[in-house]
Amino acid sequence: MIQEFARPSRRELLVAGGLSAAALIIGSRCAFAEPADVEAELKKLFGGKPMQNAKIKLTLPEIAENGIQVPISFEVESPMTPDNYVKSLHIFADGNPFPPVFTYHFTPEAGRAAGTNKIRLAKTQNIIAVAEMSDGTLNTVKSPIKVTLGGCG
Repeated sequence: MIQEFARPSRRELLVAGGLSAAALIIGSRCAFAEPADVEAELKKLFGGKPMQNAKIKLTLPEIAENGIQVPISFEVESPMTPDNYVKSLHIFADGNPFPPVFTYHFTPEAGRAAGTNKIRLAKTQNIIAVAEMSDGTLNTVKSPIKVTLGGCG
């Protein structure tokens, strides 16, 4: 006995194609970045300017039990005068699907260059902070964080 299979309707094919496209988009959003992706972002923002490891105090837990809300705070050592102040601070996560996490912009009137936020981390990775000073110099710090439950899933 020969068994016949029903041909899918046009509507069923369109729905299947749409679901496949959605799965590709969602899957690509959870693809993890690599440290090279952060380097590319830094090069895009700052060209090849040298960075020194100084002036930034980055506070975050060593282990985040849940990557969905990880507290982070920072403070940049600066007199915050019109001649010498922090223009901006950028935070990057080298294992997230999109490495740039946030940017704060400052003026001398801010009084101090500090902030607190919560970030979402997909896996164990490094957090990189870059402070851009008013004279054009760049300061950076890198801090590892272990994430036991990823925020991407």
